[in-house]
Amino acid sequence: MAEVEWIHRHPKAEDLRVGLISWAGTYLTFEAYKSTVTATAKSLCRRQTWELLVSNEHDAQAVVRLKSLQGLYLLCEADGTVCYGRPRTSHHGCFLLRFHRNGKWTLQCVISGRYLESDGEDVFCNSRVLSAYHMWTPRPALHVHVILYSPTYRSYARADHTVGRIWVDAAAPCLEECGFLLHFQDGCYHLETSTHHFLSHVDRLVPHRSSQTAFYMQVRPRGLVALCDGEGGTLYPQGTHLLLGLGSSPARGEEWFILQHFPTWVSLRSKSRRFISVIYDAEVCAASERLTPMSLFQYECDGENSTLQLRSANGYYLAQRRHRAIIADGHPLESDTVFRVHWNCGRILLQSSNGRFLSIASNGLLMANATFPGPNEELGIRFANRSFLILRGRYGYVGSSSDRDLIQCNRNQPDCIHLLPCRQGIYHFQAQGGSFWSITSFGTFRPWGKFALNFCIELQGSNLLTVLAPNGFYIRADRSGTLLADSGDITKECIWEF
Repeated sequence: MAEVEWIHRHPKAEDLRVGLISWAGTYLTFEAYKSTVTATAKSLCRRQTWELLVSNEHDAQAVVRLKSLQGLYLLCEADGTVCYGRPRTSHHGCFLLRFHRNGKWTLQCVISGRYLESDGEDVFCNSRVLSAYHMWTPRPALHVHVILYSPTYRSYARADHTVGRIWVDAAAPCLEECGFLLHFQDGCYHLETSTHHFLSHVDRLVPHRSSQTAFYMQVRPRGLVALCDGEGGTLYPQGTHLLLGLGSSPARGEEWFILQHFPTWVSLRSKSRRFISVIYDAEVCAASERLTPMSLFQYECDGENSTLQLRSANGYYLAQRRHRAIIADGHPLESDTVFRVHWNCGRILLQSSNGRFLSIASNGLLMANATFPGPNEELGIRFANRSFLILRGRYGYVGSSSDRDLIQCNRNQPDCIHLLPCRQGIYHFQAQGGSFWSITSFGTFRPWGKFALNFCIELQGSNLLTVLAPNGFYIRADRSGTLLADSGDITKECIWEF
């Protein structure tokens, strides 16, 4: 079977959410307990996150509605007050969104023609005369670990640390080098690679963040972004090798990238410690002792239904076929590509649509044979495209600060948790300075331990996980901002976006 062209998946709803920053540097905020909308918050959290619903888009403007994570819409009333609720008519809650050259947005109420504005605290729609008070800076609200996809060239950005450059030439985002950390600071963005270098204005990777690594961002609906230096230069792929660099004459929309959450790729190993791999273009077996590109699978999981699809590097999905064989020739809408996933101490069991569990046959082929699962049906699983985690919970990112000795879960800027694989599903957590995570008798964590501890990671979705701490409890986010390992059950506060 010939390899198919890698089909880029459309952004998910969570990839399209934004925060809106007023002229005063505060965020448009859904105030549940006040039944109103304000602009007082200094950071981007759940109540400052809005989903952009586009009904019509043309060139430099679009008609949109803003929907909060609570499912209610931003509404402008006849007297100029702004609240939230459900639209009463087809145009109620609709705004004409205009994109300005400086990267800012204005939102004009379709019914009244008045602009959304803030005085730094309250939000209202009173004036039909445009001013600086009506300008809003959009900030993508997705997780900071991202990929950049060029729809013009149908390829992904990839950092090349051997030459200190970024190329836009990756056919599929299965490599760690395709992932970038997008840092927001003082209204600008810094693009950090997987080896913790930053893209600079001279098109090279440098070891430290500075004004020369700061870019302004143009944001459009549907996940489109462009990065520029504020002096007429824009980042876009250039030359025959598609080097990502600053230039002043992009053609055909070359400067636009689709910004999405960095996908999860994993490797699977059998009980005999051989990698599950695609061979002869389509057969799937446990044959290789070495990790190869055909041993990598994109992990696409529906956490609510515990169902999983595994996408091979050849562009196809694993599917159950005749004689219970597992073949890498499936398409995403086929029911035979959907497996139910069961976790057991960092290992997984995969159950096909016929109710049988996947196991390794005597000839090494992966088959849906087993009626009851046992050790032969357990597969070891390990991250294949990331050596560190960035964890975001209900109250913010996991990180440490100089004024607190405990690891927090409400940070605006995350810490990288470097992963040291111990055995399948078990990792040591290493802090940025090289020390290890340590746990106190109260279930809190410090980032300067001398000894490595075992943490068990279980995936709960395509980019969601839970962590079982060394004390036998799940790690959760506490409303106080302190990271705790004290939950015997998996609750919403135990789910981490990574």
